[in-house]
Amino acid sequence: MKDNSVDDIDKLDSSDQNNPAPQQQHEGDGLHRLLVPDARDLPLIPPSAVESNFVSYFAPDFIKPGHDQYVYRHANGLCVIGLAPTHVAFKDSGGITAVDFNVGRSDRSVLKVTGKRKKNAQQFEPNTALCKVCTNDDSYIVRCCVKGSLLEVNDRLIKLPGR
Repeated sequence: MKDNSVDDIDKLDSSDQNNPAPQQQHEGDGLHRLLVPDARDLPLIPPSAVESNFVSYFAPDFIKPGHDQYVYRHANGLCVIGLAPTHVAFKDSGGITAVDFNVGRSDRSVLKVTGKRKKNAQQFEPNTALCKVCTNDDSYIVRCCVKGSLLEVNDRLIKLPGR
């Protein structure tokens, strides 16, 4: 009977590690590539919160060319609506001077939605007017673009309309 010494066991273990099966080595490389991305493939600037959390839609207006809008839709159904950079309000001299949410029968800026079920939210159709954007030369109606409930308006647009 032969006694295996500690040295013999270490030699056996190291020989197993040096010559792993080709299939095991291939699986390990693939797994490593999946778990650890190559630094050359990463973007120079990380995506913004809007890019990573929202799906962007462009809503061109075919009836009035140049009155284009965008819709950012979150996975939970929340939509953010705004004017596209190609909208004619941005091209007017002096830029946007005022945003008025008093359109139609009610002032949308005083809307207070409460509770889990969003009580007091106004129901809108895609052609419902959200607000009126004013410039030095003209004023433009901003439409809803999607069917849904208005939960809140951006109060900062009233105070600082040009930003």
